[in-house]
Amino acid sequence: MLRNLEGEHLDGWLRTVEESDIYDLRRFVLSIKRDYEAVKAGLTLSWSNGQTEGQVNRLKLLQRQSYGRASFQLRRRRVLKAA
Repeated sequence: MLRNLEGEHLDGWLRTVEESDIYDLRRFVLSIKRDYEAVKAGLTLSWSNGQTEGQVNRLKLLQRQSYGRASFQLRRRRVLKAA
């Protein structure tokens, strides 16, 4: 489903897992159902915001590394240099 963007199989997979005896997978299904529309879109649509999320993660990492020790100007230089 994930690699081939086959979101149409999601409902059947959810039903199968709900009927299984695997407790952890059933809990996983409950969390999927809380945000069902987003999961279905992620398994169906071809576009992704992975690049954006990666950049946000990189910026947060740089900020955490210099928290309390660097001025805004130094952090700004590190971000621009890394880009």
